[in-house]
Amino acid sequence: QYYVRVYVALNTIIYEDELAEVEQLIWQLWHIGVDALIVQDMGITKLNLPPIPLHASTQCDNRTPEKVKFLQEAGFRQVVLARELSLQQIKEISSQTNVALEAFIHGALCVSYSGQCYMSYALGGRSANRGVCAQFCRLPYDLVDAKGKVLMRDKYLLSLRDLHRSKQDIEAMIDAGVSSFKIEGRLKEMAYCKNVTAWYRQTIDEIIASRSDLKRSSSGKEQINFQPRPDRVFNRGFTDYFLKGRPKDLYNFDTPKSMGEEMGFVRAQKLQHFIYLGKEDLNNGDGLSYFDENGKFAGFRVNKVEGNKVYPANASLRLKTGIKLFRTANQAFDAAMEKTTAQRRIDVEMACWETQDGFALQLSDAEGHRAAIQFACEKTPAQKPQREHLRALLSKATHPLFSVQDCHIDWKGEYFLPSSQWTEQRNRLYELFVKTRKIQYPKEEYRLPQTQHAYPQEKLNYLGNVLNSQAKAFYQQHQVTQVEPALEADENIQGKIELMRCKHCLRYALKACPKQADHQVLDEPLHLVYKQYRLPLAFDCRRCEMIILKA
Repeated sequence: QYYVRVYVALNTIIYEDELAEVEQLIWQLWHIGVDALIVQDMGITKLNLPPIPLHASTQCDNRTPEKVKFLQEAGFRQVVLARELSLQQIKEISSQTNVALEAFIHGALCVSYSGQCYMSYALGGRSANRGVCAQFCRLPYDLVDAKGKVLMRDKYLLSLRDLHRSKQDIEAMIDAGVSSFKIEGRLKEMAYCKNVTAWYRQTIDEIIASRSDLKRSSSGKEQINFQPRPDRVFNRGFTDYFLKGRPKDLYNFDTPKSMGEEMGFVRAQKLQHFIYLGKEDLNNGDGLSYFDENGKFAGFRVNKVEGNKVYPANASLRLKTGIKLFRTANQAFDAAMEKTTAQRRIDVEMACWETQDGFALQLSDAEGHRAAIQFACEKTPAQKPQREHLRALLSKATHPLFSVQDCHIDWKGEYFLPSSQWTEQRNRLYELFVKTRKIQYPKEEYRLPQTQHAYPQEKLNYLGNVLNSQAKAFYQQHQVTQVEPALEADENIQGKIELMRCKHCLRYALKACPKQADHQVLDEPLHLVYKQYRLPLAFDCRRCEMIILKA
């Protein structure tokens, strides 16, 4: 209806005995109208596919111009870039390739480069590359030096804040070459989806409206009847990540949970309530959180609010004066999100003219679609002017998809026809116009070319994530001389392996980076410790990366 593209994520690596089922699924997706697949496993390219475009998932670890150019030449129609890339890196990729580029602008951040995290599988048997990550990065760790000294205790040392890009960031990304934006929203509730997408829709539309070189890729305009605010739904605090260099607000070592919106603080504790001082009023049923005297993140439900008096559901709760409060559940906002929050309509023009034996009606839109009907009737002369009445009738907002912006009436005289008859013909025209747009939907059909150009690496170890014979054949076809199987091919993982590689660096966080002025020197090697797990840390300072190893 709105020419919105539907992309389906099929971005896990695939076992050999699943290939036939995956091929069947892809054909089913094609037949129901899916526009493209977002994939990770290169084995998919060797299957018997319908003419459906493929996009390279961020799970393919798309960080370099060489990798993106390879994927372009292999026939991928769009490439989802790694979240860690800076504006300069995006520009370098864009300047050396012609493929459409997609980039993340909001949502949860993986601390590891996507597609290169093996911690969950190696420690818990659940593979991130199979879509079942156990999120070991959201657990509390001790950071221990070579002498056994605990540098940080029981902290969420791998837990990043959530990504949030500003209007200025988004416009800079557009100028760098990004044409599609991605919001991470796995397992998020409706309020999150409505609120966050509305904020970015408004933001991107403002950018488009200010420039003549940009246009929307889909049809219609939204009328949003609430004020979107990303901080009102699930968030761990926000960061713009590495878009403009290494940020200071990258991580939150105190909690991996949603922080919500910062509201105010406790002014005084009374017998069964406390006095609240903040920037906004609270509601009955709100969820509030705070850090207790031990630095632990805790929360409670508000039972009743009377002015600045707040009564917790747990009447025995005692809060220290000055404690900062965060709202993690907004009762009024969530209730508003349950209702209709937006209306999307396509601007159209209506035209009416007389024919030899009756009248004709036509609808057209800015994209060049047009539908017209003619109907025979007696052209009864009117006793008073009818054009304004007819213009109002034909322009009336009765259809959920369309908004009539102008109505042209080309008559030689003034005619009378009952409103019911005009309404019937108008509705018939709308029906035809919907069918016309559907028939003319610009669906892309594309078949992958047969290519043999060289992959950027001659040898692939387990980091290549090759789990089936078709993926192996793909890389061999592209001049890779040695292909080792994915880690997931073996349940018994032996020896020291790289569990993850990330831009987040604990040495930097502790002001112990050799590149920092007046940096402290730590007794290394450092280890992350969680229960029975003791994970060595290594540092690749040339690339500004931290590596977590399995001993």
